[in-house]
Amino acid sequence: MRKDKKQILSTRPVGEELILEASRHNIIIDEIPFIETEVSINEATAKRIVELSRGKIYAVFTSMNAVEAVRDLVSPEVDWKIFCLGPATKKLVVEIFGEESIISTGHSGADLADEILKHQDVKSVFFFCGNIRRDELPQKLKSNNVDVEELIVYKTLETPKDIAQHYDGVLFFSPSAVESYFSINTVTEGMQPFAIGKTTANAVKHFSDKPVIVAELPDKKSLVAQAIAHFSSDQKI
Repeated sequence: MRKDKKQILSTRPVGEELILEASRHNIIIDEIPFIETEVSINEATAKRIVELSRGKIYAVFTSMNAVEAVRDLVSPEVDWKIFCLGPATKKLVVEIFGEESIISTGHSGADLADEILKHQDVKSVFFFCGNIRRDELPQKLKSNNVDVEELIVYKTLETPKDIAQHYDGVLFFSPSAVESYFSINTVTEGMQPFAIGKTTANAVKHFSDKPVIVAELPDKKSLVAQAIAHFSSDQKI
């Protein structure tokens, strides 16, 4: 018997490879982005980044967008020691700064702060972030006497769309996308929400009392795999 196809809304692009993988399991993924990001570096911040690229610092990246934003401002000989989220952000850090630059990674901002605090020689860090960022990492570091200099290098813009079609599931990748989606939409009857991490899942819970399925790892491949596993299990019942 032919299985019914499931339809999932992804609130950010996941790529053709994952769309094809889902289709092999009778799952259709529609990509409808609910946020946009763009580089946003003022003259003073650009000058500061160039200056920092000539020295040795502890840098923190929790977003691929931040890594992309600084790549054209750092010198080829940059010698930063980096703490970052993984695996997607880590992959880009390796591409630009080299594998040897990474000290440690984490699955969330709070987790990454804990990793940084394990290194007692780290007394100050430079946090490259967007205009909308979570408080957990800088607050935890500051409360443990680690100085944090924040450099805003990109901005996030909400791009909400009114979704009339019924979907069996919705994939969320950030609290900002959650805010954008729920500004004019809801999680309807029979719709399963999925989140890339606990922070994003907690954001969903502010708007819906439905249980949120969280990816085992904080990347889009793991999140799509989680959705495939969920709906494949449903179809066996």
